[in-house]
Amino acid sequence: MAEPDLYSILNVTKNASASEIKKAYYKLAKEFHPDKNPEAGDKFKEISFAYEVLSNPEKKDIYDRHGLQGLKDGLGGGGSSSDLFEELFGGLFGGGGHGPFGRGFGFGGPRKPQRGEDMVHPLRVSLEDLYNGKTAKLQLSKKLICPKCQGQGGKAGAMQSCRTCGGRGIKVTMRQLGPGMVQQMQSVCPECRGEGEVINEKDRCKGCKGKKVIPESKILEVHVDKGMRDGQKIPFRGEGDQMPGVEPGDVIIILQQKENDVFQRRGNDLFMTHTIGITEALCGFQFMLKHLDGRELVVTSEPGKVIEPGSVKCIMEEGMPTYRNPFQKGNLHVKFDITFPPNKFADEKQLKQLEALLPARVDVKLPTGENVMEVDLMDYEPNQHGSHDRREAYDEDDDEDHMGAGPRVQCAHQ
Repeated sequence: MAEPDLYSILNVTKNASASEIKKAYYKLAKEFHPDKNPEAGDKFKEISFAYEVLSNPEKKDIYDRHGLQGLKDGLGGGGSSSDLFEELFGGLFGGGGHGPFGRGFGFGGPRKPQRGEDMVHPLRVSLEDLYNGKTAKLQLSKKLICPKCQGQGGKAGAMQSCRTCGGRGIKVTMRQLGPGMVQQMQSVCPECRGEGEVINEKDRCKGCKGKKVIPESKILEVHVDKGMRDGQKIPFRGEGDQMPGVEPGDVIIILQQKENDVFQRRGNDLFMTHTIGITEALCGFQFMLKHLDGRELVVTSEPGKVIEPGSVKCIMEEGMPTYRNPFQKGNLHVKFDITFPPNKFADEKQLKQLEALLPARVDVKLPTGENVMEVDLMDYEPNQHGSHDRREAYDEDDDEDHMGAGPRVQCAHQ
C-alpha cells in the first residue's frame, strides 16, 4: 500500500503557506467532525493528524525530507501525537494499528517479521582438516525464550509499554540549529533501558526476572567437508539469539586455516619446495613425501633428466579435493632448490675426472696487448669495503674542497 500523503489529506499543495494549511484544516474539520458526521471518525483523525504535522515547522520539515517513517522516528517522548500516529499509521509500519489504511501492511505488501542479528564464530582448522574433512564440536552461548513465562516477562498483561519512549526503547530529542535545520539525537531510553517495555518488580517472572529470555549453552556439530576453503562460511539457520516477536538470526561459522609447514594452497592446487643435491639434480633421485591424508608418496626423477635450480615439476591429481566433488583433485606442484658443493670440494685429479664426464667448456679466445688485465673473482660480502665506500670518500673530499664555495653545480648530460 502506498504511503498516505498528508498534503492530499488536507487538499493543499506542498508549497501551501501556514495560513492556507490552517484554512484547509478548518474547512475539512467542520465537514467531517464526529458531531456532525458520526461515521467519519477515521477521516477526522486523518485530518487532525495531517494538520498537527504540517502546522508544526519542525515536524513538517522532517516529513518533507523523510516521509512518514522519518516522522515516526522523530516523534519521541510519547504524547498524543505519537499515540495518534500509532493508531492511524501503526499498521502501515507493522505496528498493528487499526487506522483507515489497513493493518499489518507495509509499503509493498504484508510486513515480514523482524529478524534478529546473525552470530559469527571463527573455527580454526588445519590444511589436513580441509583435505580429509572433519566434524568439530563448537560450544556457544545464546539467548532462549523463557519457558516459564513464554517470553512475556511476567504475568499476562503485566508488561506495559514504556511511556517515556513510546515503546521503542529509544528516546529521540529534536534540536533546532537554525531556520530549516533540525538535529535529531537518539539515546537509549533511561526508563526501560532500551527494552521498550516496563514491568513491576513483583510481577516479574522468576525464571528470567522480567527479561523474557534466559541464557543457554549449546553445542553445535560443525561438518567441515573435503575441499572447503579458508574463509568459507557454514551457516546454521535460526540458531541465533531468540527474542519474543523476532525471527532468530543464523549462527555463521567462518573457517580460518592454519599455516602448513610443507604445503601452500592456491585454489585446488598444492605447492611445496624440495631441496636436492647437485648429484641428484644431474643423475636422478627418489624421495619420500608424506601427504595430508597420511599416504607416503615415492617421488621419482629418472636418471638423465636434469633438474635445474628453481624448476617446478607437477604431480597430477595429488592436490586438494574439489568441494562437493572430492574425487576430483587439483595438482601438486614441486619447486626444486639445488644445493651445490662447497668451494674447493675436490683436488686437481678429481676435478679433471669430473670435467671429463661433463660437457666440454666453451672455448674462449683470450685477447693480448697492453690493455688486457687479468683479475680474480672474490666472494662478495655486503659489509665489506668496496667501491661504494670509496665513492663516499671522494664525496667527502669533494665536500671539503667546496666548503664555503657556495652550492655545487652538476654537469648536464649532452
